[in-house]
Amino acid sequence: MAKFDCNWCGKCCQSFGEFIRIERQLTNRDYYCRYGITNELFLVHVQPEFADEIDEEFLEQSGNRKDALEKGCAFMRKNPAGKGFACAIYPNRPSICREFRCYRMLIHHHTSGELRGKVIGINELKTQDEILAALWKEKIAHLPHPIESQHAQIQHSHGPGAQAAHGHDTHIHAHLHGLQHTEDHEWVNNVITVLAAHGYHGDPVED
Repeated sequence: MAKFDCNWCGKCCQSFGEFIRIERQLTNRDYYCRYGITNELFLVHVQPEFADEIDEEFLEQSGNRKDALEKGCAFMRKNPAGKGFACAIYPNRPSICREFRCYRMLIHHHTSGELRGKVIGINELKTQDEILAALWKEKIAHLPHPIESQHAQIQHSHGPGAQAAHGHDTHIHAHLHGLQHTEDHEWVNNVITVLAAHGYHGDPVED
């Protein structure tokens, strides 16, 4: 299985982070937070390099709920070590963040071994390989997937943040509504079989 390699883009932090709210500050590094979709309450400990910045922002925004909502996750920061973004609470981030993978399968050409595509979301292909794109559209895109069938049954009108969630893709929805543990091994195996029959190797990302 392939190992997930984060590129620090911050998209997952933006998607999930808008539902993470600081409920109470204990110290300048410790906060009680709540995840609005599941109502999960969790304690976080901010890494020292981000502590003063987050403390100051929290104090400034504590009286302005609208600004806090527009900024998204309070713990998403510019990566001080390089490109992209970093998580100020990474060692004790909530379960929704720990379980998320922004791509779930790498696709290589069987002969050359070159990376030709990534499966993102639940069953969306990202590729520049026209042959692979056509294969996906014709043979794979319509394979039934358990998360999509369960997602169709979700009542989206209840729970904090439910309306705001409508702008996200189906994979984000699945995580928001607790479907990330749905078994889809049969779907994955079917995809790998189809790819192999046409000269490609599908390598799922490890959980």
